[in-house]
Amino acid sequence: MKAFFVTLQFMTRLPVPQSWTHDFDFDDTYKGIVAFPWVGLILGGIAAVITMGATRFLGWDSLLGAAVYVFMMALLTGGFHLDGLADTADGIFSARTPERMLEIMKDSRLGTHGALALFFVLLLKVLVVSQILRQFPESALWILVASPLAGRTLMSLLMYRQHYARESGLGHIYINRISSARLGLTLATGTLLSLFTLGWKGGVGLLVTSLFCFVYRSYINRVIGGQTGDTLGAGNELFELCFLIVMVSVFKV
Repeated sequence: MKAFFVTLQFMTRLPVPQSWTHDFDFDDTYKGIVAFPWVGLILGGIAAVITMGATRFLGWDSLLGAAVYVFMMALLTGGFHLDGLADTADGIFSARTPERMLEIMKDSRLGTHGALALFFVLLLKVLVVSQILRQFPESALWILVASPLAGRTLMSLLMYRQHYARESGLGHIYINRISSARLGLTLATGTLLSLFTLGWKGGVGLLVTSLFCFVYRSYINRVIGGQTGDTLGAGNELFELCFLIVMVSVFKV
């Protein structure tokens, strides 16, 4: 249970009492990977309830409601993964050597490619969530809950038996440290929660997004020779978006 609270504290800005985590060995943080689907479920639940409240009880239109959802996800995580998305885009689209790409990704300054990545990913999220709220109002709550759940579940695939592209950094606490048993439990938990929230459509969404995850993982490995904390964060943002887009298609069937 303590690993869960450490993961919640690390991955979100939700208040977690220090007394619940103070004697936990930071080097064991990777053991909290099994909590990733639950963290996603909590974040998605909070953001989805607030969004549905704004659209159903306050009468806000779907576009404004979608903006609330995207804002709440950024607020609840402190933009943790969005920062990784921007850094990853700045690095891999710089057309430099892998070593130079990693240096650029480490630079705290926001470049053109990072700004464009943030703009388009956030814009697409707002647009697709708006469509979901408008076209599938009865299922929208659970779709919005399941998206962060799917994203964080599939981050485990970016950690399992992957080379850490840097010599040091926060990503090292997870990358290439996940056992087969923990990976299996994480994926099984994410799958069951997806099926519970959305039935077979949630399973399809997770499956299709996992295929995208493998393509993304292969691309990052080819470009910079491994994964970093930034590529994990970028992956989460892209997986969430992919899942939402798949849900639009699946619910139209």
